[in-house]
Amino acid sequence: MDDVFLTTEEVLEYLQVNLRTVYRLIKAGKIPAVRVGRQWRFRKTDIDRWLGSQGTSAATESSATNVPAASAAERPGSRRPRVLVVDDEASIRDLLTKTLALAEYEVEDAIDGRAALTRLKASSYDLLITDLKMPGMDGLALIRDARRLAPALPIIIMTAFSTEASAIEAVNLGVQGYLTKPFRIAKILSTAAKALGE
Repeated sequence: MDDVFLTTEEVLEYLQVNLRTVYRLIKAGKIPAVRVGRQWRFRKTDIDRWLGSQGTSAATESSATNVPAASAAERPGSRRPRVLVVDDEASIRDLLTKTLALAEYEVEDAIDGRAALTRLKASSYDLLITDLKMPGMDGLALIRDARRLAPALPIIIMTAFSTEASAIEAVNLGVQGYLTKPFRIAKILSTAAKALGE
C-alpha cells in the first residue's frame, strides 16, 4: 500500500488550523513529520490516527473536528485563556470542555444560565460559550447579565434551533460568534481563537 504524504499547506487545509498550531503539534510529538529539504511532509495515515486518538467521536460532521487551534498559551509568558462553557446537554459540555482543554484553554462548565452567572460573578473569564436554548435562564438572558458584569467579555452563541430573531438579538448584544449545532469542533476552536484575538 502506498502511503499518501501531505505538504504543510495541505495539512493546514485538512486540519483547518494555522501554521503555528501545526508547528506546535510537531514539536509536541502529536503528529509525526518528515523533513524533506526545507519542507515538512506528513503521512496522512499518521494524521488520521492522531485525530482518531483524540476521543471526540461525538463530533458529527468530520473526523478532522478535534484539532487544537492556536492558543495564547503558545506565546511565552502568557497565561492560558479561561473559557466558560454553558449548555444543558452534558454531552455537548463534555465534548467542548475536552476539546478546548486539548487546545490548552483552561475550561470550566455550567449546566445552565443561572449556574453560569454565579461563576461569572465569582471569577473572571476570557471567553463565554453558551447555548441559546436552555431551561430557566436562556442564553440571551445570560448574555444580557454577563454584559452588565463584564462588558468586554467575548461571547460565542451555539444553538440547534436558529431563528432570525434570535440571531439578530445575539448580534445586537455583541456576540463574537454564532454557531449552529451540529457543529464542527474545528469551527468552534477557530471561532474561539478569533474571539480571543489569537
